[in-house]
Amino acid sequence: MKRFALALSLLAVGCATSPKERPLAPLTALPISFAALDGWEEDRVAEAVPVFLRSCAKLTKNPAGTVDFLPGIENSGEVSGAVITDLCLQAAMLGGEDAPEGAARRFIETNFTPVLVSRKTPESREALFTGYFEPTYPANSAPAPGLVPVLTRPDNLITVDLGAFDPSLAGKRVAGQVSGNRLVPYATHQEIITTPPEETAPLAFMDPTDLLFLQIQGSGRLVMEDGEVMRVGYAAQNGHKYVPVGRTLVKDGALPLEAVSMQSIRDWLRAAPDEDAARVRYSNPSYVFFTTLDGLPDPELGPLGAQGVQLTTRRSLAVDDEIYGYGLPVWLERDGETPERALYIAQDTGGAITGAQRADVFFGAGEEAGEAAGVLKAPGRMIVLLPNSALPDAP
Repeated sequence: MKRFALALSLLAVGCATSPKERPLAPLTALPISFAALDGWEEDRVAEAVPVFLRSCAKLTKNPAGTVDFLPGIENSGEVSGAVITDLCLQAAMLGGEDAPEGAARRFIETNFTPVLVSRKTPESREALFTGYFEPTYPANSAPAPGLVPVLTRPDNLITVDLGAFDPSLAGKRVAGQVSGNRLVPYATHQEIITTPPEETAPLAFMDPTDLLFLQIQGSGRLVMEDGEVMRVGYAAQNGHKYVPVGRTLVKDGALPLEAVSMQSIRDWLRAAPDEDAARVRYSNPSYVFFTTLDGLPDPELGPLGAQGVQLTTRRSLAVDDEIYGYGLPVWLERDGETPERALYIAQDTGGAITGAQRADVFFGAGEEAGEAAGVLKAPGRMIVLLPNSALPDAP
């Protein structure tokens, strides 16, 4: 589920970039002990076992191949399909939802090693954690004044995996459309709303501000006029870089920096004249297309993440997929007003999730989840648990 971190991409406005970019220090992968994990003994790690098993359904699809859990670091992180299959079989034998805590802990401590991936010193608590959730919004099945369409992926939208042409660009993608014999940028947010592409179709119609928030999250539940609920999820993005609307409001002097929040942005857009509200929304050229999430295996779980498995509240994590592979267990040491020490599984990514110490916590669905996700912006540290054979310099 490609989305943009709520607390940063929607709410925070960030700082101006320096005119002279400093080169980044190289990423390092430092193995550490389980004893070095703050709070490791206190978490119910068995709760992460069924989450890991859902990832196993994707990880074991190619038993003759390999899985790269650290694509961001050369010569590290690769695991054979046979090893992955064995790990998943061991996890399944623990009993899924009924996995005993002691047995789950022994499985993890025997087969995995904590590894700190960072550009800084091991003592640094440089991580930044934000949150996201699955929102619920009213929607119509037919056009109505003031509503805009929720569109499916257009047939003429082309996504290119640059890594297929140059290995040094692995994980990087561009999107556009073909014009003559050239790939050109796709329509912007404003162009799509004002003139919807003929190659797409509307799933529903909704308030434009609600649609903006839905696109930030990448999935949601649309309640139609008859009470029927349609679950929708990320299908594609138009290829334009996301621009935080909070940044636009601060730049315009409409909101002071310290007052920027999910609610203040929503309130401003609701109160502003239609033309002004549209201008602010269109300052973000990115547009997300959706698909219906019919027949999800478990209606009690969240939407599909980028790995293609359903997300689990407070156990699924969005990470930078140019650095980490999906299905990787991740230990979170979250500080701040709502500290947490817990084992998560990397199953999603997002446009604002960039860097080895950057992650987005999935909070589930509903108003309470939205409130928790909307205010989370916490420091800390994250440590991945690599299968032993994937360690740097492992035989």
